[in-house]
Amino acid sequence: MASLCYNKGCGQRFDPEHNTNDSCLYHPGVPVFHDALKGWSCCKKRTTDFSEFLSIKGCTKGSHSKEKPPEPFSHGETSDNQKAKPVEELIIQGPKSAEKMQRERPSSDEPRQLLPVKVSRSLEQALEKLNLSSKDEALEGSCARETTAQVRVGTTCKNAACKAIYQGPESNTEVCTFHPGVPVFHEGVKYWSCCGVKTTDFSTFLEQPGCSRGQHCWAGKGDKKAVSCRQDWHQTSSQVVVTVYAKNPLPALSSVKANRTVLEVHVIFEGNKIFQAEINLWGVIEIEKSFVSMVPTKVEITLCKTSCGSWARLELPQSRSHSCDVQKAASTKEPRAVQEEDSDDNLSWSEDDEEELEMGIPSN
Repeated sequence: MASLCYNKGCGQRFDPEHNTNDSCLYHPGVPVFHDALKGWSCCKKRTTDFSEFLSIKGCTKGSHSKEKPPEPFSHGETSDNQKAKPVEELIIQGPKSAEKMQRERPSSDEPRQLLPVKVSRSLEQALEKLNLSSKDEALEGSCARETTAQVRVGTTCKNAACKAIYQGPESNTEVCTFHPGVPVFHEGVKYWSCCGVKTTDFSTFLEQPGCSRGQHCWAGKGDKKAVSCRQDWHQTSSQVVVTVYAKNPLPALSSVKANRTVLEVHVIFEGNKIFQAEINLWGVIEIEKSFVSMVPTKVEITLCKTSCGSWARLELPQSRSHSCDVQKAASTKEPRAVQEEDSDDNLSWSEDDEEELEMGIPSN
């Protein structure tokens, strides 16, 4: 009596007594449906018509099979085991409203902490070639005088190796321990020209305590040229990476501070130039998991988000007016320098882009 073959793609009747190893032509794979194309995983033929898909001849020879494949799960099955299975509830929380985010947002006045710095080996080699101890690259300079009323609470002392933070007028009475010299990099050895304590490890060099005592310098050296740098940023679900393009940044004299909502960047790089920025972040970050990476061409600041998700932008819109006022003040002091550095490469948001985004007009 003829039996029905249950191999996929065959469906013929066969005589079990004459069933050989090449009697059946079938598909050993599974059906594949993708982008309106239909086919079998075991062969490459694809079609958009379902009737043609059912007519695709098998790609493998074998013997017929009268064993019926197991049926998929049926909704009519109501066994005791299936009834006993607990139902798993998947609760998906929608995005928070802007009002709720603002209420839960930490204060921007929280103390700011220095982020740890990772220095690449290529930057160490580049700094050695610069010969920073030469007269042309000397970083020594007198501290710019600034009244106590003009110093903002949370400002870091600009003297090398000093990590003191301005807490009020009482901070001026503290003794500052710093390096008055310049960093020297030569044949893999790092040291300060004022004390000569040498080391080969960059982290150890950055942590060397100062060798001189004096007064704190809150305003920075007066011989540095304030410039604007091209900036960029990108994000993943868990991190935001802010990039400042500055050639050969000096780790010993630069600093990046942050609290959970504000980022403060202070980068000194080749040519005795200085770049400063303060960003009121769109979201909230974890300080403990954030860090700074320095390479010869840029400074990358990796910020860890407190909750996974996408930021609409890097900076809060209401803080942009404050940033504009800061930039105008800087341009008044150094109009020529800013004009030289200004270019179409600046990827930061403009006020026109912001207005178009709020009105729902897509950008080009």
